[in-house]
Amino acid sequence: MSGTWMTTRAWLLMTPLLAVMIAVIGWPLVHTVGLSFTDAKLVGTAGTFVGIDNYVRMLSSANFQRTLVTTAWFAIVSVAAEMVLGVLAALLLNQQFRGRTALRALMILPWALPTVVNATLWRLIYNPEYGALNAALTQIGLIDGYRSWLGEPGSALTALIVADCWKNFPLVALIALAALQAVPRDITAASLVDGAGPLNRFRFVILPYLAGPLMVALVLRTIEAFKVFDIIWVMTRGGPANSTRTLSILVYQEAFSFQRAGSGASLALIVTLLVTLLALAYAALVRKTAGRTA
Repeated sequence: MSGTWMTTRAWLLMTPLLAVMIAVIGWPLVHTVGLSFTDAKLVGTAGTFVGIDNYVRMLSSANFQRTLVTTAWFAIVSVAAEMVLGVLAALLLNQQFRGRTALRALMILPWALPTVVNATLWRLIYNPEYGALNAALTQIGLIDGYRSWLGEPGSALTALIVADCWKNFPLVALIALAALQAVPRDITAASLVDGAGPLNRFRFVILPYLAGPLMVALVLRTIEAFKVFDIIWVMTRGGPANSTRTLSILVYQEAFSFQRAGSGASLALIVTLLVTLLALAYAALVRKTAGRTA
């Protein structure tokens, strides 16, 4: 009887939270699913039922396919660079040297900056007329004249990846640094006595302790990179010539710029499904990694 009462009491205590979740998440999701099967406009009538036409049109669209490739490339390159830079920074900051505490605090600053501020900062750095990057590269002789880094399709996406890495690699570094604190000192000392070099010491002694936390960082950053919107919207708005347009920007353009609410909702659900499948795949990988390192 007491167990039943405790269960009932627990559900009663969670009722306000469940009500808020239904209102904030559940109802908008149900409404979006219903909207995706119509040809509704953003302003005007509710639209008529069109079945899965929106999904078929979006999945077969060349714009969607090109945007998916751009999004995947942005996510893969930026996350890979962030993981490498984050681990290297963590290994450096785990060493004993004067000023280490100050350097750790400074490393957090890029990640602590709001994304809009970070994007505006890098847009000024890349400015074709007075940007710091053009000035520096010109003075050391790497380029002959100022370039429009965000105005050229060949360099715009790379410039965005650099800006995104600068902001987010500190998160990976903090996670890796926390994991490094758990590496037993006696094991590392024994590896030094056995004559293990830096690479072997990292591979066989340190990496097993980093595998689980780094997998979590990989999951978080991949999902965030796959649905990136704000930094790209502030810096390029998906241009030039749609060379930096990601899936989230395509959803925004479809729903709000073109005012096609029905097809925009279907595209948003496709992106949600892709991110969910990605998260599930990573979750299975995390469990496998955790079981291997346990």
